[in-house]
Amino acid sequence: MLTGGQLAGLIVAVFWAVLVSFIALTLLKLSRLLGEATKVVHDIGDQAGPLMDDMTRTVNRANEQLGRTDVITKQVAGVTQNVSAVTTVMTSVVGGPLVKAAAFSYGVRKALGGRDGDERPESGRPQLQARSTGKGRR
Repeated sequence: MLTGGQLAGLIVAVFWAVLVSFIALTLLKLSRLLGEATKVVHDIGDQAGPLMDDMTRTVNRANEQLGRTDVITKQVAGVTQNVSAVTTVMTSVVGGPLVKAAAFSYGVRKALGGRDGDERPESGRPQLQARSTGKGRR
């Protein structure tokens, strides 16, 4: 028969055996996890070099395209200035005579209108004639 002290020692020994087994299994799983993590980090490290090279090439191509876009933008700005200059020239060349022709035709109409006895109010601008058909808006 076992005494009380021996029974308590046996229980403590079994408890410690279970605890050590549990800790050993946990450490075994942890070591496997760390091994897999090391493998993943190593694989990522192997792939990082080519990935960085690809990113460098992509950035260089983007910079080339931006350079081309800058050239195109400068050329469009030059074209815009040229169009503005042509518009100014055309306005001065064509606009001046058109204004003079319009003023002349207005003067002729005014002069001819005064001879016919057409009496318009002297407000300085021509008046529109009202519709006489009776089909106006209601």
